[in-house]
Amino acid sequence: MRSVITFLVREVHWLVFLLLEGVSLTLVVHGNHYQGSVFFTQTNVVVAGVQGIERKLLRYAYLPEANRELTERNVIMQKQIADLRAALTRLDHDSTETERMMADSLRRCDLIPAKVVGRSIRNLDNTLTIDRGKDDGVAEGMGVVCGTGIVGIVTQVTQHHAEVMSILNSQSNITCRIRGSGYIGYLHWQGGNMLVSTMDDVPPHARVRVGMAIETSNYSQVFPAGLFVGRVIRIGTAPDGLSFRLFVQLSTDMARLDDVMVVKNN
Repeated sequence: MRSVITFLVREVHWLVFLLLEGVSLTLVVHGNHYQGSVFFTQTNVVVAGVQGIERKLLRYAYLPEANRELTERNVIMQKQIADLRAALTRLDHDSTETERMMADSLRRCDLIPAKVVGRSIRNLDNTLTIDRGKDDGVAEGMGVVCGTGIVGIVTQVTQHHAEVMSILNSQSNITCRIRGSGYIGYLHWQGGNMLVSTMDDVPPHARVRVGMAIETSNYSQVFPAGLFVGRVIRIGTAPDGLSFRLFVQLSTDMARLDDVMVVKNN
């Protein structure tokens, strides 16, 4: 306490100077219209700049929540598109039992939002780790999707985390179909380019061309039918020479993946 008093006594002339400067500035601002308007204008500019920085920081703070909501909306929109496609098919001709089951399965799916907390993308057998587990309703065998398409299948689950076998995994085989034709094949990653996978066992008489969309099929017990997978960029022949091998540009970039949804098929 004594040191504080000593400091104030020693520096009292500066304190008096600052006090007089403050009083003078107040008198100038309030006693002169021009100086007052300039002062308040500059003050408003500074305040507006500070508020702008504050708004940017707040938007950045809420960005993860916004991304999660956008991901959920995109997945829901994909499901709704598949529902509409099934409805249009029913209007064109009588629904088969398979089509009715597909529409029912879409309506029975619940979505569990999750964050990607770990990943590998450069190996032959890549995996993801998400921050949801048994306590959140996640179980082995559930599909994982994002706003742009499919991601993988849950393989291991703990109380609060789960490991997902990525579609960039040599052990992954997902039943897919060519949108609009119904021809089935198996999506399988050969390694190398993380944005390109292959679809094998496509019948040689299938009508397929570059640019056609690939989506999940109604034969999968993991994913709802109609979820976007990617587009055909090249058509080749399988090693056995008996079927097509389609090269598919994947819609999901695993290197940039953050928000995902676990599909709980009820």
